[in-house]
Parts: sequence; C-alpha cells; structure tokens
Amino acid sequence: MTDAVLYVVATPIGNLDDVTPRALQILSLVDLVAAEDTRHTGRLLNHFGIKAQFLALHDHNERQRSEFLLQQLHNGLKVALVADAGTPLIADPGFFLVRSVRASGYPVVPVVGACALVAALSVAGLPTNRFAFNGFLATRSDARKQQLRYSCNQPMTQVFYESPHRIVSFIEDLVTICGPNRQVVIARELTKVFETVYGDVAPAVLHWLRQDKNQQRGEFVVLVAGNDTPPLSEVAETHLLTCLLESLPVKQAVAMAAKITGGKKNKFYKLALALKAGQD
Repeated sequence: MTDAVLYVVATPIGNLDDVTPRALQILSLVDLVAAEDTRHTGRLLNHFGIKAQFLALHDHNERQRSEFLLQQLHNGLKVALVADAGTPLIADPGFFLVRSVRASGYPVVPVVGACALVAALSVAGLPTNRFAFNGFLATRSDARKQQLRYSCNQPMTQVFYESPHRIVSFIEDLVTICGPNRQVVIARELTKVFETVYGDVAPAVLHWLRQDKNQQRGEFVVLVAGNDTPPLSEVAETHLLTCLLESLPVKQAVAMAAKITGGKKNKFYKLALALKAGQD
C-alpha cells in the first residue's frame, strides 16, 4: 500500500460474513479510520480482532473533520472512510471529504463490498438496466408527495431508502401519487436474520405492512416500477390544459393538469397565461 491515500471501505449491511478479505486487510493497516459511528465500527473491527485509531465523521462535523484528515494525508498517513453499514456516501456522509481529498491531489481508492441499494435491485425482479436512486425523501408528507410526483412519472425503476417510523406513511403517499396498479417491492433487513423481500401492487403492499407490525421494523429499501405510460407531448399537454380551462379557473385547471401528468405547476401556469392571452 502507498502512503497518503484515502480508502473508501464498504462494510457489511448485516451479515458479518459479507465483509471482504481486502476490506479487513485495509482496515488493519491504515493509520486512521474515519467512521460515522466509532462505537458501531469499533464493535465490527473487534469482532475480527482489528485494533484501530478512530475519528468520528458524520453529517454534523464532516467539513471540520475533513480539514483535519487532509492534514493527516499531508503528513503521509493512510486513512479509511467507513459508514455504519454498506458503502460510504450512498445516503451516508463522505461526499465533502472525498471531493476535498481528490481536489488536493491525493488518491481515493474504493474498497468495494455490500450496498443495500444494489442488493435490493438484484432480488426485486424489477428492470435494472436503468434505475434512479432517490435516497431518503422528505419527512413531511406534502413535500414527499411532491418528490414522488416526479419520481413516479419516470420510466425507470425508482429506489428509495426509508426508516421504520415512516415506512407506512411513505407507502400511503406512494399509493396516492403512483396509483393502485404500480408494482412496488419492499426489501427489509437485507442479509439479517429477519430479511424480507415482498412485492405486489402498491395497495397490496400497504395492506401487508398494516397487517403485520413486525414488517414495519428495520431498515427498508423501497423499489417502484417505472412508469410505462409514455409522457404526454407538448401538443397533448396544451390540449389537456385548454379543455380544463373551458370549465375551470386558471388555478384549478393548472393544479389538475399537473396532477394528471405529473408535470410542474409553474410550467402549466405559464402555458395557461399564454393560452388566455391568445384568446384576448
């Protein structure tokens, strides 16, 4: 191994046997391990008999700690970045550090391994030639629905992370926005004792969740089939809005057009004003 390098090291998302020999080798040889939760990572390394010097790096201190880590690299040290589980930077801290290290001219080396996103895609039975990873959406329902309007209108598989205390409300919003026929797969507690992968149309998945409180526990990856209905052309959107304006005020017509198409209200509002101006 060379000096002055940042290793981005994937760790198991549940089953400790998923750790790679290379990850163990790197973690045993680096001078410093930057961990999202030093206690969690400490237990992992203790399990494998690895002693390490830790530094906590999380969402609230990443910029400050990045300056310190850059100094350590300048001194010739080798540093490993790990998340609580899985691959760092995938809905976890580390982006600012990696960007700063690369900008400073030091090598950043991936040490690949487990990733809940990829694991879920591999078993969901949904198309994977194209997909979009959305991470965690907004906690408030109104903001989350707005984000889902965009995602549910996309043609490729959509992937989300969600927490146990929001999973039911998330699927409720998904049913409302994506409709009753959209295929949804929940991958829960991947590689752990209570691993579950369940798929059906959105309302059936919601019913399944509500019926069993145990299925509302753990860490979730939610996968949603892409929209296989081709988006409306500009001509069709204009025709739709024109028809709505014949019987509705501008504000209501715009809101209805946006809801039907999944488009943005601002776009339809500008179009409505242009249509109204053309009638004068």
